[in-house]
Amino acid sequence: MDFLPLILAQQEGAPSGVLFSQILFFGLFFAAMWFLLIAPQRRKQKEHQRMIEALDTGDAVITAGGVYGVITNKKDDRFTIKVADNTKLEVGKSFIHALDKKAGS
Repeated sequence: MDFLPLILAQQEGAPSGVLFSQILFFGLFFAAMWFLLIAPQRRKQKEHQRMIEALDTGDAVITAGGVYGVITNKKDDRFTIKVADNTKLEVGKSFIHALDKKAGS
């Protein structure tokens, strides 16, 4: 009978320890996801935005669809790119994938 209060005291303290460990687990899980997935993606997005803002006429670019061209005109929300003789396309700024490094050298 002397053990009953001791057993009840241990049972009452257990849920708070479990709750704390679950909160700690989810906190560490979120931190790991942030550093492994979210932060690198945000960094890449900012680099792409800087690249788009730095583009100017005469730059050779590659679109998201894989079309190579040279920027001939720059507007607020799109670029006009020359892809062949007498062939120009208007492309939204967000669809420019990268600079064509081979054309620049």
